[in-house]
Amino acid sequence: MKLTTAQALVAWLIAQHSETLDGREVPLFPAVFAIFGHGNVLGLGTALEERRDVMPVWRGHTEQGMALAAVGLAKATHRRQVGVATSSIGPGALNMVTAAGVAHANRLPLLLLPGDTFVGRAPDPVLQQVEHFDDATATVNDAFRAVSRYFDRITRPEQLIATLPQVARVLTDAADAGPVTLALPQDVQAETFDFPSALFEPVVHPLVRPRPDHRLVAAAAHALRESSRPLLVLGGGVRYSGAGRGAVEFAERHGIPITETTAGRTLVRHDHPLYAGPLGITGSSSANTLAAEADLVLALGTRLQDFTTASWTIFAPDVRLVSINAARFDAVKHGALAVVGDVGAALGDLVRALSGWQVDRSWSERAAAVRAEWDTYIDKLRAPAAGIPSYAQIVGAVNDLSEPNDYVMTASGGLPGELIGGWRAHGGEPTMDVEYGFSCMGYELAGAWGAAMAHRRGLVTTLLGDGSYLMLNSELFSAAFAGHPLVAVVCDNDGYAVIARLQENQGGSAFNNFYPDCRTNHIRPPRVDFAAHAHALGCAVFTAADIPGFRNAYAHARAAAIQQSRPAVVIIRTQPSAWTESGAWWEVGVPEHLSGRPAYDATKPAQVRYLQS
Repeated sequence: MKLTTAQALVAWLIAQHSETLDGREVPLFPAVFAIFGHGNVLGLGTALEERRDVMPVWRGHTEQGMALAAVGLAKATHRRQVGVATSSIGPGALNMVTAAGVAHANRLPLLLLPGDTFVGRAPDPVLQQVEHFDDATATVNDAFRAVSRYFDRITRPEQLIATLPQVARVLTDAADAGPVTLALPQDVQAETFDFPSALFEPVVHPLVRPRPDHRLVAAAAHALRESSRPLLVLGGGVRYSGAGRGAVEFAERHGIPITETTAGRTLVRHDHPLYAGPLGITGSSSANTLAAEADLVLALGTRLQDFTTASWTIFAPDVRLVSINAARFDAVKHGALAVVGDVGAALGDLVRALSGWQVDRSWSERAAAVRAEWDTYIDKLRAPAAGIPSYAQIVGAVNDLSEPNDYVMTASGGLPGELIGGWRAHGGEPTMDVEYGFSCMGYELAGAWGAAMAHRRGLVTTLLGDGSYLMLNSELFSAAFAGHPLVAVVCDNDGYAVIARLQENQGGSAFNNFYPDCRTNHIRPPRVDFAAHAHALGCAVFTAADIPGFRNAYAHARAAAIQQSRPAVVIIRTQPSAWTESGAWWEVGVPEHLSGRPAYDATKPAQVRYLQS
């Protein structure tokens, strides 16, 4: 089949299908997000236009935002579908590097197709080309190497024959899943080759469940039998395996208390008697209490990031760690007994190896007892109070008004701690995406657009602060223009509040986080009119001043988003210093020495605290 490189790539994308967790066959690549420029508009752009009837192409408004939307789509489909993002060369390509970092840190599949400079080099240097004096082969796309699970530059059309199977391998593999970057020189995109027709035959990528070595399962079972206070930690790998229900049944069979990581949140029903709560810094004091008492931790599908482990202070020093993970890289961390394989398959084998074994009831019952104390604490934080609402009150209201199939999101700042620690899940289908692997400001809106495409059984609600809104808001218009409903709750606390908290709680001075502590030449600096801005981006907008008003505004926003098929934005001022506290510790770099600070000068305009006047 004589095709251009770009036509062959698009034909291959269309031929790929995936098996979902419930056994359905769906397109592996359901959407392409594109901003066209020189470097991709004629080659890949033309090929996409020719197949627009079967390959949906959505226009983004920032390359970073549209690529983050592709990440959000992959997370909402539990890694069974992959978003594609394409850009021009130069700044368009580099704008997607952040999204690649998000996908890489969170082990999420993403296909990036940045345009590249000419392989033939006849017109060099072309517009936007960055020249390296010592390496003629280097382009800006080499920046993707550090944040790609697989990288290739296609310099001849026939290279696709060898490369595309590797692309599919990485994007669909439970252990290797992550971003793939195919740099596409603009001259090569347009060149033709006689491709074998077999390259474009339909392929279904099944959900593969590699079984662990039986000797390692036996060793894990032996370790569990010797323990008296085991603790189960459910991570994102449980979600992507579709093993949430099996993990809960495993805990019930043996009486093991359950905790969740950030990526594993909402797998367990909140009021389950074995549920101790979410683990770690942004988790709950109840789960952290059990973690400190446990003599064995069975970690399922988690990379045990520092927020989960409280910088490795949360477990007892002599705890035994058993890790079940599809990725050997994660399974062997921290001297764990590594059981490498699919979580669901491994649990089935472990059940048979543990026949008849049961944890002492007093330990099993401890989970509900400590979680009840946490629930009481959250109830107090959610209770109505006069004044500006807190994050906890906002999260509680959204939680109360959400339906079981709804999907809730956040990414950065203080809201991850509120959502992870305070949300009360129905259990079963995962319904939360807290992007706290990379903690990318702006993912809250862009990722929600992608999630809204994929999550069809409920409404997507994303919660974010004013800082994240200002960081990346253009994909609100993308979602409005495309007709994808979602609700965005913008909590305005006048700055980067959670970083100010970290700064001041560790002995630093208030500096450059809250607006009153930032340099300005104005006595009364301007404020952002978030409502007017969101309205200008095509969104339905609602505002509120207190919790009763917020509940009413959020209910109306839900109805407007669904009825009008566009984003609805709720704006509310929130407390800048009220937090849900898990009691865990986090290691950060604190200066060993502080020099003398100049005296505070209240006469300087830059230091006038205008919000307090």
